[in-house]
Amino acid sequence: MIGLENASVTFGQRTLFRNVSFSVPVGRSLAILGPNGRGKTTLLRALLGFQRLADGSRHAPKVAGYVPQHGASQARLSGLDVVVMGRAAHLGLFGQPRREDRDAAEGALAEVGASALAGLRYDRMSGGQRQLVLIARALATGSQALVFDEPTSALDLGNQAKTLELLDALRLRRNYAIIFTTHDPNHALAAADDVLMMMPGGREVHGTVADMIEPERLTELYGVPMRWVDVAGPVGETRRAILPAFAGIEAA
Repeated sequence: MIGLENASVTFGQRTLFRNVSFSVPVGRSLAILGPNGRGKTTLLRALLGFQRLADGSRHAPKVAGYVPQHGASQARLSGLDVVVMGRAAHLGLFGQPRREDRDAAEGALAEVGASALAGLRYDRMSGGQRQLVLIARALATGSQALVFDEPTSALDLGNQAKTLELLDALRLRRNYAIIFTTHDPNHALAAADDVLMMMPGGREVHGTVADMIEPERLTELYGVPMRWVDVAGPVGETRRAILPAFAGIEAA
């Protein structure tokens, strides 16, 4: 399980969030939605112990698989080298990667379908390739807690789809506690069981995807009218998406 209990973070006189409580057990995936500046990234940092809490407590394993919003260029490191970095907690202060660590890294790359990236230079990879490597690094930690900060923010639509499919595949295995932040409620529909909304004005609401992803709540969250639309899926399947009025549809 990973989560916060009555947690608050303040910067001087500014409170980013107050008395936030949620928990994500192994087998569930939580999407965190909120407008810019509401504190989504800070909440993840507090959850992982990178940001001091003014009040409350965090509950997290000693090691969590973390994928930051922007993967810095690891100059001259191969994709495999970057993934092996996820094994750091298993090595000790001055330890060197062992064969079992490289095997774990290779296995993680294979799991995300990125074995071909093992020998490529990370700093020369595309954004989508880097994202796969960073997800593999998170898996290589061996942690049951996986935390993603806006995992699709710098990706084109094709790579967004691949990343969401991967997140959903990990969710459906039901052996991870998964948390990810996003600005797009359709990402929650694609890869989450539950949603935490960081509403304007300092309020947070939490519930299942079915309860939370609905037009009225999202209109309040983002300040733009939202409505459901039906879109064609594979093999004649129809799926539902939720879109803002500025996307070319008339608000209900």
